[in-house]
Amino acid sequence: MGHQRRTFLGRFWRWSLAIALFPICVGTSWAVIDLLYLVERHSKFWIPTVAGAGVWVVFFCWLPKPLWIYVVGHELTHALWAVICGGKVTRFRASSKGGHVIVTKSNFLITLSPYFFPLYAIIWVLIFWLGDRLFDWRPWLPWFHFGLGIAYAFHLTLTSYILRQRQPDLDSEGWFLSIMIIWLGNALTLLIALPLLTRVAPLLTSFGWAFQRTGHCLVNLARLFWG
Repeated sequence: MGHQRRTFLGRFWRWSLAIALFPICVGTSWAVIDLLYLVERHSKFWIPTVAGAGVWVVFFCWLPKPLWIYVVGHELTHALWAVICGGKVTRFRASSKGGHVIVTKSNFLITLSPYFFPLYAIIWVLIFWLGDRLFDWRPWLPWFHFGLGIAYAFHLTLTSYILRQRQPDLDSEGWFLSIMIIWLGNALTLLIALPLLTRVAPLLTSFGWAFQRTGHCLVNLARLFWG
């Protein structure tokens, strides 16, 4: 009986949290769309980034999938978020057939982080940022955006490819809650990255839009259910 009660409470908590996250996911995505309309005018960012993403999609569709590279990044992201959350990594293994990392602490952020945290894209940004502190890399900015398009498209395509298979990470947290967290995590990544990379709007403004859009979503849901 005690086990059944804990199981029921766990499912109830996960479903409640997932439902609560839904309007936030919608509002954040709505704000990202607002930012994308502004970024559309910045061809110096948009054209090389989309070109890089397009090149990667061609490679993804026509060449063997680089699963080993993806799995290494996947497990490294688990490890990184475990450290961020105060845990330690005790074992790490990765191969093209799969991998695993053993950590001393676990939560839904650690478990689901590889599906919303574009590790290789962030590494690429950090390399360019550090390099720009030492040299003037502004003439190479189009190539930075081109590489960023490749790295971010790598994250999106391989994550989508992997999610079509059964994932223990999602099973452990429940599919509904996992989808909401992955959706919100990817939307927040763009909500933060687009203002920082393009300067189309202050970062606080983009979060203000997300808050406002979330409010609109809650009002519309209230009208839908309660008239």
